Amino acid sequence: MGRNRRLANVKTRHETGLDYITQKLNIETPFGKKVLKDNKPFFPGEEEELREELNRVEALVEYVKNNKRTIELLSEVFMEVKDASRTAERAEKSVLTALEIYEIKSLLLLMEKYMKMLQSEETSSFEHSNHCCLPGQEKEGTETVGGNIIPERYHLRDMTDLLDALDPRGDRINTFYIYDEFSPKLGEIRKAKREIEISIRKEQKVKRDEIHKQYGIMLTPKFDIVISKSHPDFEKLKEIEALEMTDQDYMSATFVLKPNDRVFELQREIDKLAVDMEEEEERICAMLSKKIAARKEDLFYNCDRIGEFDFALAKAKYAIKHDCVKPEIVDEHIIEFEEGRNLQVEDILNSKGKKYCPISIALKDGVTCITGANMGGKTISLKLSGQIPILAQYGFFVPAKSAKIGLSNFMQMLIGDSQSVERGLSSFGSEMEELKEILDNSVDRSLILIDEIASGTNPVEGLALSRALVDYLVDKPYITLFTTHFETVTETDNVVNLQVVGLANCDFTLLNREIQYANRRERINIISKYMDYRLRRVEENKQVPKDALNIAKMLGLSNEIIDRAKNYIK
Repeated sequence: MGRNRRLANVKTRHETGLDYITQKLNIETPFGKKVLKDNKPFFPGEEEELREELNRVEALVEYVKNNKRTIELLSEVFMEVKDASRTAERAEKSVLTALEIYEIKSLLLLMEKYMKMLQSEETSSFEHSNHCCLPGQEKEGTETVGGNIIPERYHLRDMTDLLDALDPRGDRINTFYIYDEFSPKLGEIRKAKREIEISIRKEQKVKRDEIHKQYGIMLTPKFDIVISKSHPDFEKLKEIEALEMTDQDYMSATFVLKPNDRVFELQREIDKLAVDMEEEEERICAMLSKKIAARKEDLFYNCDRIGEFDFALAKAKYAIKHDCVKPEIVDEHIIEFEEGRNLQVEDILNSKGKKYCPISIALKDGVTCITGANMGGKTISLKLSGQIPILAQYGFFVPAKSAKIGLSNFMQMLIGDSQSVERGLSSFGSEMEELKEILDNSVDRSLILIDEIASGTNPVEGLALSRALVDYLVDKPYITLFTTHFETVTETDNVVNLQVVGLANCDFTLLNREIQYANRRERINIISKYMDYRLRRVEENKQVPKDALNIAKMLGLSNEIIDRAKNYIK
């Protein structure tokens, strides 16, 4: 019941980067894509289930690292998988065609190949270890030598009996034909048909030889001849009663051997046998359809397991590629991570050859404010503080050196320009509507992320509204993270103030020397390079930082204006 609840709205999933990350997953089967689409978060009370899921991903991380060749082969198998579940569903109510039965056989062959590959790896791992258990007896989540054991959750049910029924020859070739082995009767019908076809061909050969002997004209092995209308034999062919013209154009004509009475009689026998053969093939298809329908649930189970394995494998590969770690799921409502990285921003920086500056943060119920000048990365830190817990609650590894996550019942982010042109609302009006939605839906163990509230109204009212909101939230059983320009917002009792380190430790001599002859775009990039995006806790009576003034000065704003501004900072 709990997992059908909504954890976060569409905007929050987008702003935290959850959608971005799920779109980057390399999921290869239609079943895996279905699992991704249906993936639900874990809620408070489901900590143990989430730990089990993360343990399975951890096992697959080790498996991927230790079995690269097998992963490549599994990928090839997964890319061939087609969704035949609707065909299996139809088998219960109607007779499947030979093509539809082929779809099921093809899927069963891939399932067999999948299990053989996993069993081969598991057997190998036990052959080179002193483990006392047999493959398949391990408890889920236990470590094994070499990281070769696939969690049992991803094992398939044995479908050998159904595959044998669809492949009576046992050749395991990815084709389907209604073999004689399906039915002795079918074999007899086809044998009789072949014998009659041989008799017809013998009759035709005799007649062909007679025509050749009498008229000197040789028909092809198909008992026809194509001749130019200007050829001397054209008129002769028209007079031969045993031949008939079946096609012609302005240059040539085609003559074929007419069937005689004996051939007509034999052809009628073939037509009758064809009806019998069609009926027997239909009976076989009906029989095989019932066998498929009888194993439908097992087939669906295996499809689900393949989907879950494909999805979990994609999460493991992503975790390896992006240096993500298994979060520790704790019972108390906290969010703590060390050297966290916003994956979306990191990808952008990597594409430009730049390094990401990781941050660490510890949040618990109450209000934490992040202060600092623009360009200080406050919004990115806010998004990261949503990205890591939402990834964890959806069963993903997280981009950090380490992380402790207590599950939330509700997450929502209020960020950016929320202007609603359609409804005629200003950005401030839409922002207030979103804020109302957040406060109306917040429950115990909520995570609320608010970026620069009331920045679209006058500063006096904006400050008053921000302080009132902090006062309201400070004693609620929510984790609230709040970015703001208004330093005095943090003066409320029990509010934690985190400040962007910014340019506090910067060597301005070096910075000014580097920025002196740079153009506008280069200056901004140079300042960003010197900016320290880490957060530090600010205690009472800490001096107000002047990063905004320093940045404005370096970007060329008049010294007179900068000096006047400094006089207003007390």
